[in-house]
Amino acid sequence: MKPLEGIKVLDLTRVLAGPTCTMVLGDLGAEIIKVENPEKGDETREWGPPFQNGMSAYFVCANRNKKSMTLNLKHPNSREIINRLAKKSDVVVLNFPKGHLEKLNLQYSDFCKIKPDLIWANITGFGLSGPRSYDSGYDIMIQGFSGLMSITGEASGEPMKVGVAIADVVTALYTAIAIVSAVYRKEKTGIGAMIDNSLLECTVASLVNVASSFLFSHQTPKRFGNAHPSIVPYEVFLAIDTYFILAVGNDTQWQKLCKIIDRKDLAESIDFASNQKRVENRVNLIETLAPIFKKKKAEEWIAICTNQGIPAGPVNSLQDTFSDPQMIHRGLKQTTNHEAYGTIDLLRSPIHFEDTVFDVTKPPPILGEDTKAILTSLGYSEMEIKKLYFDKVI
Repeated sequence: MKPLEGIKVLDLTRVLAGPTCTMVLGDLGAEIIKVENPEKGDETREWGPPFQNGMSAYFVCANRNKKSMTLNLKHPNSREIINRLAKKSDVVVLNFPKGHLEKLNLQYSDFCKIKPDLIWANITGFGLSGPRSYDSGYDIMIQGFSGLMSITGEASGEPMKVGVAIADVVTALYTAIAIVSAVYRKEKTGIGAMIDNSLLECTVASLVNVASSFLFSHQTPKRFGNAHPSIVPYEVFLAIDTYFILAVGNDTQWQKLCKIIDRKDLAESIDFASNQKRVENRVNLIETLAPIFKKKKAEEWIAICTNQGIPAGPVNSLQDTFSDPQMIHRGLKQTTNHEAYGTIDLLRSPIHFEDTVFDVTKPPPILGEDTKAILTSLGYSEMEIKKLYFDKVI
């Protein structure tokens, strides 16, 4: 049995943060009913290339293990359907901006009257209160606003965003944790919850040691490229053929590295004896090490360092990553069959329980493929459903 089996989630989210959150809940066994606009559905259905038989890779990444129903939330007759769905749900998840929520009349206070113990989770760019509560939040804006871009990129280069929409992903995970916690509390107390999570706060929280370093020192952190602000050497080096990663995390590992590269003088130097000294003398040390590492292939350095207990590894392409024996053994990539889209390779949940497999049980759905079945379960007759289609409510 999966841990969230029996939990019903009404998913009123779109794009990435909200859908990723509800996908995590679906992976854990919750029933997810994804509500989409009847015309085009979630915007990410059209984001590409690549596509496979019309299915967007972007949509696939955040919508496994869900049912899809279409519903025009702007239509006045949609409210009765939403009310019935909410009454049968344990959790409602939304990621509309505050002003859009008000236009659609999707207010927590109203839904509490329908189901007093409802767990209501809002994901917005800046939160539901404060001077920016009506502003939309896009990942790149949040990466800039949060300070993340200011510490990402080469020291002498421009501020750089992370290569994926990390603000969305981090917020999705924080919100999934909040929802699971609220479900646990509800089981114990019968009390629901109104969760108000913002991309901004979750992204700032993800700055961890960089944020706390600023709070300690009140000094603006710098960009270090692939290096680490507090540990040296801990970065990417160029070997004779390609780049590799070296992460010397303590003084013992440093002494081992000096032995490997046959530089007893570096091991004995007062300038490099401790990590604090190596950080202070970062430039001189890296300039000394860089030409040494250009004398062997990356694979050789990785093997030599790893054999001595010094963390080292490759800079993989995704082809390398998915071909790696460890990745193959863990089975993160899963092949599923879809009646409309054919055979699809996608990711399953990275969560492992000893006695539970979190495989993909339902491929990402065709737009509205479950609409009729869901409405029937809500008590709508065949004729009523036909009229809803005719009136373009669904």
